[in-house]
Amino acid sequence: MARDVFSEMEPFRIKMVEPIHLPSGEDRARFLEEAGLNVFLIKGENILIDLLTDSGTGAMSDRQWAGLMMGDETYAGCRNFYNLESSVRDIFGFNYVLPCHQGRGAENVLHSAFIKKGDVIPGNTHFDTTKAHIEHNNGRAVDCTVDEASDPYLDHPFKGNVDLKKLEAVYKEFGKDRIPFTVVTATCNSGGGQPVSLENMRAVKKLSAKYGIPVCLDGARYAENCYFIKTREDGMRDRPIKEIARMQADCFDMMTMSAKKDAIVNIGGFIATGDPAIYDRIKNFGILFEGFVTYGGLAGRDLEAMAIGLYEGIDEDYLGYRIGHVRYLGERLKEAGIPVLWPPGGHAIYLDMKKFLPQIPPDQFPGMAFCAHLYLESGVRGVEIGTLLNGRDPDTGKNRPATLELVRLTIPRRVYTYRHLDYVVEAVKKVWDKRRQIKGFELTNEAPVLRHFTARFRWAP
Repeated sequence: MARDVFSEMEPFRIKMVEPIHLPSGEDRARFLEEAGLNVFLIKGENILIDLLTDSGTGAMSDRQWAGLMMGDETYAGCRNFYNLESSVRDIFGFNYVLPCHQGRGAENVLHSAFIKKGDVIPGNTHFDTTKAHIEHNNGRAVDCTVDEASDPYLDHPFKGNVDLKKLEAVYKEFGKDRIPFTVVTATCNSGGGQPVSLENMRAVKKLSAKYGIPVCLDGARYAENCYFIKTREDGMRDRPIKEIARMQADCFDMMTMSAKKDAIVNIGGFIATGDPAIYDRIKNFGILFEGFVTYGGLAGRDLEAMAIGLYEGIDEDYLGYRIGHVRYLGERLKEAGIPVLWPPGGHAIYLDMKKFLPQIPPDQFPGMAFCAHLYLESGVRGVEIGTLLNGRDPDTGKNRPATLELVRLTIPRRVYTYRHLDYVVEAVKKVWDKRRQIKGFELTNEAPVLRHFTARFRWAP
């Protein structure tokens, strides 16, 4: 099949560049050892291609940079807040907006306001910070994702969907008094960046309303999810992305957003709702943790960049390029025989460590071992999404083995070209060729919460 070169072409011109360099093999080995084998702890200047995360790592546009110059740094009531509020109202239809410094700030505010000891929060494969905030507030996350999500090679269009039977069983067991809200993450990061269908969101909303339980959207990658709805769901092909975004938001009582993803900013986030009672419940926690209700831990210039970026994130030319860019990496790796979770998600390609490194048991963290070798071979940094990230069971203290042992190769927005991705493919192939000689990790130091950020290791014997 002939390649569609036009659809692969970047829909932008490059105005500014940042030099990158590859440290020597000897230096890479030293940097990794100094970091306790944890690639999180390697300085960014010593990374050639950084696929650790797409959070805050995108390249802002000329309009966003111009917006920075329009920052109104008034403490209360800056005009940039009202521009952000207008963008959120226009795209999502939510009248109440509480800015926060990033997604986990929004989670901290929302969860502190809603969750009490013994509460249960159902959802579709909660991400690390979501689960951590739930547990920090003495609640428990319950995964209700469809069974199809556990098969990394099943080509299912919406593997992020919520299983309605599982969800209703949780509702019946605990009731609305112990379920302050249900969270739907779209796309579903920990499950491979997989989308959630509009049909499923509507069904979750209907079921939740029956039991009197609010539903919250984790909308960090809402625009990518809209693109998958447009291209994969019946009757959506001719709908504009903005219209799909509103239909999506209509399924929820509230949303949190790390704007560092689909609003393509380096810092920022918010909580939004159409319910004044919810807003009243969260706003004082926002003031306590983030700052006054019109700045939320952000400078006025950051609010302005976010207001502009929300629209840039739903541009259809950009989204077609964005999703295609990620898929290109997945297809190249799959062609090389690398075990890749399928179908590709919107922001990253996930490698299946159970097939890549079957000799390493979950409690020796095969994903971390892969990331270490990828860096040693190429200077490329990925991230483990598996048993290390899953953390320990708060009741037993034992590792929680992940259903999927993955490494995420996360593509920053508007940063790397196709030639960069070709280099990544060759780097992964080098590790694949040496996979049988790779050993696992043993923990030497770990934090009690979100341990993957700062843990240190030694090679297992």
